[in-house]
Amino acid sequence: MKHSRLLFWVGIGISILLLLLLLRKIDFHSLVVALQQLDLRYLAAAVFFTFVSYWLRAVRWRYLLLHERPLPLSSLYAAVLIGYMANNLFPARLGEFIRAWVLAEREKLQAPAVFASLVIDRLFDGFSVMVMLAVVLLTLQLPPGMEQSASLLRAGGTTMLLFYAGVVLFLVLLKLRPVAALSLLARLLKPFPASIAEKAIPLAGSFLGGLRFSYGGRNLLGILLSSFLIWMSATLPIYLVLLGFGIHLPLTASFFIMVLLVFAVMVPAAPGYIGTYHLACYTGLAAFGLPDTQAISIALVVHGVGFFPVILGGLYQAWSLGMSLGKMREQATMSGKQ
Repeated sequence: MKHSRLLFWVGIGISILLLLLLLRKIDFHSLVVALQQLDLRYLAAAVFFTFVSYWLRAVRWRYLLLHERPLPLSSLYAAVLIGYMANNLFPARLGEFIRAWVLAEREKLQAPAVFASLVIDRLFDGFSVMVMLAVVLLTLQLPPGMEQSASLLRAGGTTMLLFYAGVVLFLVLLKLRPVAALSLLARLLKPFPASIAEKAIPLAGSFLGGLRFSYGGRNLLGILLSSFLIWMSATLPIYLVLLGFGIHLPLTASFFIMVLLVFAVMVPAAPGYIGTYHLACYTGLAAFGLPDTQAISIALVVHGVGFFPVILGGLYQAWSLGMSLGKMREQATMSGKQ
């Protein structure tokens, strides 16, 4: 509990610091003028594709849970929107637990199976980002002076690839040799306080019960195709907002900004990734020579597209299911402690 509170306040501090750094670069009169130039038709299209990306996440999640039974997309989509809404409102990424709890409650599923599917879901996200990063580094001609940034992206991508590969290997070992995997986990946790191992090892054992996956060719193809479409539709809002401001950059530039955003949301921050998200978007745009005020204006709009509509959509879904925010947060906090 103390660790969670510390992480929360560290995130708040980082968000405040980054926002102050960005505010120093803003000419507020120019900011208002820049926002007034936004073509609202492109903004509407950006919001539309934001919701398309979440619907595609529901499609992929359905494939990941086919071993349970074919689930209705309406339940999956509602859980996805509620989960991402909660990530924008609550600290410590509680939305991931809330998303799983909502689906398990609505469809009467076993919680370990739902949580395990979300781990696999995130793994596919991670490898999709690796592919996107490779495309950026191979095809996008970064402006002069960005060589160091390209090196940092390569280093970050390599680190992430090794991390995800390690997680995959552990999951395979956990499935094929559960006793050996749990013994390895116990050895890895020896340097840490005993209380961590006492919670982590039973959690891994419970997680093992839900670690199932359909390896059929059509199922795997559906997961891969939906993963590709998820990230295409998630990147299009950035491209459309740029067009709305009259800025014509290649689509790969939007992929570059998206990769920076993925790295940014890993940094502790206030709910909704305030500050870290804006700085990453601003940094990507400034790399292409956009003035500070214009880059910050675009960063504000890009964040707003993925923030306010998703909160409204998630609140509507929660209301339609008769679920209160307080109840969801309580259940997610309890799940996170188990």
